[in-house]
Amino acid sequence: MSVSTAELIERGYNNRAAVPDHQDWFDRWASASAETRKRAPARLDLRYGSGPRQTLDVFPARAPRAALLFIHGGYWRSLDKSYHSFVADRFVERDVGVAVMNYDLCPQVGIAHIVDQAREAVAWLSLHGAEHGLPARRIAIAGHSAGGHLAAMMLATDWTALGVRPHAICGAAAISGVFDLEPLLLASMNGDLRLDRLTARAMSPALLSPRLAVPLVLAAGADETSEFIRQTALAWDAWPPCRPRWMSQPLYVPRRHHFSVVNDLADADSDLFRSIDRLFAEQAR
Repeated sequence: MSVSTAELIERGYNNRAAVPDHQDWFDRWASASAETRKRAPARLDLRYGSGPRQTLDVFPARAPRAALLFIHGGYWRSLDKSYHSFVADRFVERDVGVAVMNYDLCPQVGIAHIVDQAREAVAWLSLHGAEHGLPARRIAIAGHSAGGHLAAMMLATDWTALGVRPHAICGAAAISGVFDLEPLLLASMNGDLRLDRLTARAMSPALLSPRLAVPLVLAAGADETSEFIRQTALAWDAWPPCRPRWMSQPLYVPRRHHFSVVNDLADADSDLFRSIDRLFAEQAR
């Protein structure tokens, strides 16, 4: 029996089906994040915009040298910043203040609206980050899955037009991102995303040109579906100006799938953590 294109797309992009124990990973994230919020001097639910979910949690560093904005995944339609506080632990130890943001979700809003909200979060950090232990002179943006898409879109933004000093953004990291949204037109989640071909193309970083020639760390779990491996390679090929000088190809993390790869952000000895931490050193050169 032949397999339809729509079925192949569904297999390639339905990560919860590909990882049957995905709920266990969500539970681990939530538990680790609750411990982080108990331990760290967190400042929770700071408002960066007027949307219902436009808040972020800040984890300041004692002697901050830089700031990291982390954007969660969930196909722009699920999950929450409260699952991802744990990504702050190792970065704060390295004197990097961390903000973990929420955004309004599909289908209440569209992806273009969420991209604008991410831009608002970056602008807020540029203006107010220093007040909360997140210095505005060096900001990196990292995201997982849908958050990886949003992190890349931040490098396709004309920040001068938005009143943000572009030199403040020292780089980005897109982990397991989607950079060409057109395949999602055939996926079941498009019932919530409500993408049409025009919007999908307009919101696809791989079809746009970067406005900031800063390093973009591209990474995925080596055990992810072939579509996520392909999407990561596609972004690498599409944006030569943003290839980090210390990387000859995207980072495909061995023995990691779409959800387990996020845990490498909590391991200061992992290649993924070190690649992101290097963004701050590169900007300071």
